[in-house]
Amino acid sequence: MKRKILIALLGLSLTGLHGLFLPEKAFSGDVDVHIGIGVSVLPMVMMPAPPAVVLIPNTPVYYAPDMGMDMFFYSGYWYRRHHNYWFRAAYYNGPWMYMSPRRVPAVVMNAPYHKIPPGHMKIPYGQLKKHWEK
Repeated sequence: MKRKILIALLGLSLTGLHGLFLPEKAFSGDVDVHIGIGVSVLPMVMMPAPPAVVLIPNTPVYYAPDMGMDMFFYSGYWYRRHHNYWFRAAYYNGPWMYMSPRRVPAVVMNAPYHKIPPGHMKIPYGQLKKHWEK
């Protein structure tokens, strides 16, 4: 008799404890998954021609002033900043890949492109590699 009561109590306690270990939603048929990375989407920019650039004084970084966005060339790569997110590409027209700010060269992130003097010599895209290799 004691054994039957013990088994009954054990059974009741186990069925009552399942709610402590498994939340009620685990038994529902709804599944909802969200994955967010938090990286801004880089807007597409149609470039009818390669951009001319200027060498930012006292740096090895070039800036494309006529693009209407923050676009730089440094060490063989193009960099774009959009809403404090950085993107990099091997070509001026992409494809652009997100780049962690830790991986963006400091010389690019801190380039004083807003201090380029008016009338600074623009370098056509076709001449960029010739100037960059110097």
